[in-house]
Amino acid sequence: MRIGFTGGGTGGHFYPIIAVAQAINKIVAEEKLLEPELYYFGPTKYDDRALFEERINFRQIPAGKLRLYFSLENITDLFKTLMGFIKSLTTLFSLFPDVIFSKGGYASFPILLASRILGIPVVIHESDTIPGRVNLWSAKFAKAIAISYPQVAKYFPKEKVALTGNPIRTELLKPEYSGAHEFLKLEKDIPVILVIGGSQGALNINEVMIKTVPRLIDKYQIIHQTGEEHYESIVQIMNSELANNPNRDRYKIFPFLNNLAMRMSAGVSDLIISRAGSSIFEIALWGIPSIIIPIPQTISRDQRTNAFSYAETGAAVVIEEANLDDDILISQISNIMESKDKIDNMKKSAIAFARKDASEKIAKKVLAIALEHQK
Repeated sequence: MRIGFTGGGTGGHFYPIIAVAQAINKIVAEEKLLEPELYYFGPTKYDDRALFEERINFRQIPAGKLRLYFSLENITDLFKTLMGFIKSLTTLFSLFPDVIFSKGGYASFPILLASRILGIPVVIHESDTIPGRVNLWSAKFAKAIAISYPQVAKYFPKEKVALTGNPIRTELLKPEYSGAHEFLKLEKDIPVILVIGGSQGALNINEVMIKTVPRLIDKYQIIHQTGEEHYESIVQIMNSELANNPNRDRYKIFPFLNNLAMRMSAGVSDLIISRAGSSIFEIALWGIPSIIIPIPQTISRDQRTNAFSYAETGAAVVIEEANLDDDILISQISNIMESKDKIDNMKKSAIAFARKDASEKIAKKVLAIALEHQK
């Protein structure tokens, strides 16, 4: 049995694939099935270690973006996509997987087109409230469609859709409480706010934190993931801003939080400030109140609707980036942190939204289709 995965370009596309692969490997071991050959098709490996740990073979497939505005890159990327399609045809004809699981995005298009031509079954997953163009197109021939938000179901054929939630890697399912304060060098009796802007960081969130942190650390401890690109400049600025602040040790800054550090941070955090990507599903699973700051709609049409959809459950509040400043952020933090009832209600709403078994549900469907295709 061979199972292929495609999609990528961001962690939000790539890591759910890893989560589904983990679930497939677990089910195969538990049910004593013949171990499948797993393949990831994409422009880059994205995370070589994650592929290695799940025994996923990599096959490079070029892919280009189709921008909805004039750009000379559209011309060069058209050739990338054409080359990717030709390579996809030859690669899939050689391997002939029993099923392809796709997270969508431009990186998945060549493999999906080749799969359709070769008659290879496809399962897709949509993690946003508004589907991407590749998922909308591939839904027409996909065998099954998994979704994270109920609002997106209306865009797809009803008989194919299952509300599964978003696949989350095993190592991030549970926060780590034991030893977390010591690991992060935090005081145990001071509330903690975790600030994450996605794996690459978020410049605008970082900039508002420069103004906000000196005002917050009188009451709170801050764990701040800046992203690798912004880390050094933020460190220099914050060293200057907090030089004479007696509470400067309450501010913990990191370029990137690895899996263990993220689990430890989740274990101690009372509130999370985040973008509206796939991190929403991790925050919900952890049962932590949040302030969501979506990427502006001019850049990402998905994040704003994701944010407000999640906020409607009562688990979060939303601050749009156009309104973001230190006064508004501090006001929202205070509104949440100073009301035990509000915190408790937000925790309950987050847990109610979470779907811990998303990876397992998708993995079972992928395996069922693969086994059927083998007959």
